[in-house]
Amino acid sequence: MPQHIPLKDPGGEARLFITRILFSVLLVLALLGVILARYYDLQINDYEIYRTQSDRNRVQLQPLPPKRGLIYDRNGVLLADNRPSHILSIVRERVEDLDATLAELQALLPISESDLENFQQKLQRRRPYEAVPLRFRLTEEERALLAVNRHRMPGVTVDAQLVRHYPHGPLFSHAVGYVGRINEQEAQSLDERDYRGTFHVGKVGVEKFYEDLLHGEVGYQNVETNAHGRVLRVLERFDPVPGADITLHLDFELQQTALEALGEQRGAVVAIDPWTGGVLALVSTPGFDTNLFVNGISSADYQALRNSPDVPLFNRAIQGQYPPGSTVKPMMAMAGLQAGLVTPETTVPDPGWYSLPGDSRRYRDWILKIRGTGHAPRVDMHMAVAESCDVYFYDLARRLTIDRMHEYLSGYGLGKRTQVDTTNERPGVLPSTRWKRDAMNQPWYPGETLSAGIGQGYMLATPMQLAAATSVLATRGQWRTPRLLRSVAGQELPNEPVETLSAPPAYWEAVHESMRAVVHSARGTARKIGEGIRYEMASKTGTSQVIGIAQNAIYVEADVAERHRNHGLFIAFAPYEAPTIAVAVIVENGGGASAASPIARAVLDAWLVDDPEPVDGVAEEQTDG
Repeated sequence: MPQHIPLKDPGGEARLFITRILFSVLLVLALLGVILARYYDLQINDYEIYRTQSDRNRVQLQPLPPKRGLIYDRNGVLLADNRPSHILSIVRERVEDLDATLAELQALLPISESDLENFQQKLQRRRPYEAVPLRFRLTEEERALLAVNRHRMPGVTVDAQLVRHYPHGPLFSHAVGYVGRINEQEAQSLDERDYRGTFHVGKVGVEKFYEDLLHGEVGYQNVETNAHGRVLRVLERFDPVPGADITLHLDFELQQTALEALGEQRGAVVAIDPWTGGVLALVSTPGFDTNLFVNGISSADYQALRNSPDVPLFNRAIQGQYPPGSTVKPMMAMAGLQAGLVTPETTVPDPGWYSLPGDSRRYRDWILKIRGTGHAPRVDMHMAVAESCDVYFYDLARRLTIDRMHEYLSGYGLGKRTQVDTTNERPGVLPSTRWKRDAMNQPWYPGETLSAGIGQGYMLATPMQLAAATSVLATRGQWRTPRLLRSVAGQELPNEPVETLSAPPAYWEAVHESMRAVVHSARGTARKIGEGIRYEMASKTGTSQVIGIAQNAIYVEADVAERHRNHGLFIAFAPYEAPTIAVAVIVENGGGASAASPIARAVLDAWLVDDPEPVDGVAEEQTDG
């Protein structure tokens, strides 16, 4: 009998259907659970991570560089300003092909190799999404070109920023100094937080010395940007704190007078208010245009400055170390009085030369080649200073000894930095037996003491040191540290005396009167600059040798190469009874004090006389010692 095969099993089909439905539901639920778990993980557990990443793409923290403090002279003349400048920058994260973008920019704008080199260096030190400057001081035409092509160059930005400007160029180049781009070494030493978004830092002079005051504090802002990096809106802002405005003791007109008086000559002028220590003028010639350095000096310009035989980058006022010559004689006279070795009436014989006991060598007086003899049969202190008698000071130096000379002259600030508030000051040399032993491992010889007694030999001083020493003479022993800074944000800064030379008033009066006679007596070495003068000054001429001269040889200036000729020096304070200014002048290879004294007269006239007249006088001293 055939087997019955059912064609349909409704119950089985129902069970299979239910099973499939249940499986599908469970699968959907499982998948939904996975989705919900992942959603929870993304929205709850990793919320802060993805929010930060999203904000990083959308919101950026931008530094706001502070405005650098301004610098004024004592009368409110602006010496260092800030001017708006447009800067071409690149945000690396917004640029797909940096090399192609740089090539395209070079096709549009002149971009030098130094610009590219600085850009690559800064690119290595930047933070993420920080704009790196490529070109400064874009012209209006260059900005227009970039604006037209901006859609093709994502990540390229043009921002306006204040950049340092020096309105008087070379006039204050050595006094104020300059700022420049932050280099790699400076980037490592500067606090990164304080200099974010800042491209410049003080390099030399006041700009560097008072960097902390002038720089200010960086601000920040959070900005929302689109996919191309363009700012849509500012979300939060913290304003920067601008640097403090500072006022210097420098006087614009006095500085200008000193520069014009020096003219084309190499030299320096330093003028100080003896009662405050304020530096009224600080000039070194030749100078240079400080604006060249602000955004990176070109190789050609830098090589021209660096290779110039006149060394314009060298600040002669604080770095030039010269034998002070006869300008130390008033200090030597004071040392002799303090040591009890001489009185104002003490005399020495002057045949025009001097010999040490038991030594046949003759140390000549400068007057010997002019008169064939000395200044007078016997010379006292007054005549010795007024007429610059070398013989008198040879004898005094021998009796004083080099170590006591070192002790007394150090009270005037010689042989050590004055601590003036600028950079790169040099200490000069005030020799002693210990100094020579330490520096040269040699003994001290008596003849070297004679040379030091007239400011020659190993003795070296900067014009700043000589001006400070003249201030000590003017104030009868009060030492004040020379200061360029007068006030910060209108707040005056006191400068109290830190050291005093104590001596009887009669000693100071005797030395001052002998210095007054340099200009205001019939035989003073600078009497010719006293013609038509409207005030009295105390002064001293000086000449320092550049090359050695054999004992019996005669110095003939016309036969000597220009750069081997003697330096001319002059120190003075005025008015005589109540001094308000002390000045020191050096003219390199000027031949003698005759080159320096008219410059000092012009500076003193500018300070003391309302309508000064041109000075055309010369001194007569030509010191060979």
